[in-house]
Amino acid sequence: MNGEYFCVFCISVVSDLKILFVFIDGFGIGSADPAVNPLRDPRFPNLGKLLDGATPIDACLGVDGKPQSATGQASLLCGVNAAHAMGRHIEGFPPPSLKKLVEHENLFSKLRKLHKQPTFANSYWIDDPHKIPLRRQSVTTVMTLKALHGVRHKEELMNGMAVNHDITRWTMHTRGYDGPLIPEEEAAEHLLNVAAENDFTLFEYFMTDRAGHSGDPELVFQCMETLERFLPKVGTFGEEPNQLFLLCSDHGNIEDNTTTTHTKNPVPLVAVGAGAESFQSLENLTQITPAILRLYEAGSR
Repeated sequence: MNGEYFCVFCISVVSDLKILFVFIDGFGIGSADPAVNPLRDPRFPNLGKLLDGATPIDACLGVDGKPQSATGQASLLCGVNAAHAMGRHIEGFPPPSLKKLVEHENLFSKLRKLHKQPTFANSYWIDDPHKIPLRRQSVTTVMTLKALHGVRHKEELMNGMAVNHDITRWTMHTRGYDGPLIPEEEAAEHLLNVAAENDFTLFEYFMTDRAGHSGDPELVFQCMETLERFLPKVGTFGEEPNQLFLLCSDHGNIEDNTTTTHTKNPVPLVAVGAGAESFQSLENLTQITPAILRLYEAGSR
């Protein structure tokens, strides 16, 4: 009996399942040496515990070269080997051909077909939630606009029903925000509020990838400090009945301070709570969306 067949028929049946999925860009499993890997810095014990319990997931997907954000995120959130479909790893924002794949295959649309309510918890500092410039549409934005026809915006952020991509709002002052920074624990509470009202909630943190590319030790440290405080609170989501906390990435980067490019390291898949065992045997990015859908399908029978 092959692993895929076994996984399909041994999943947990969870009624009224809620999932909170934290996606961290450029967050791989690297060396155990903290001199090389900031994720293993003893000042961040929560990150260390998270990695110790993670399942390593292949992000290279059998395609030459280092994995990149556009195809990695599409593979993760569509359940399709986007790098193979495109013939290469594609960085940054998806080009038209990859955008079409995301619009057709994305997880949010598939969840809607199962009569589930997905949401993207990230806020955009805009007034009109339907208008995002085409040149700034990431995979998560394309998916959200296609399936939900709009994104979370200023008002929802200020009402505690969205989270800025940097968690504490420290990057927002350059975009017209004149409010205070908020503690990581408060942002986590806002995310939990959103997750409580939806069947599936996705939050994206991409400052890790920016920090890895920057080569700036202070920015790397800031990201690690933020996640060290944020993740324990949001991880409690998986401690409640019929709730599952997931965390994964699209490729490695910040875990290797000897380079400012992406890495070929596996990425961590963390699953805590109802149905978590369904994710422990997964091997690559394309298998995560199908595993999520199987849990919801099993719970609907």
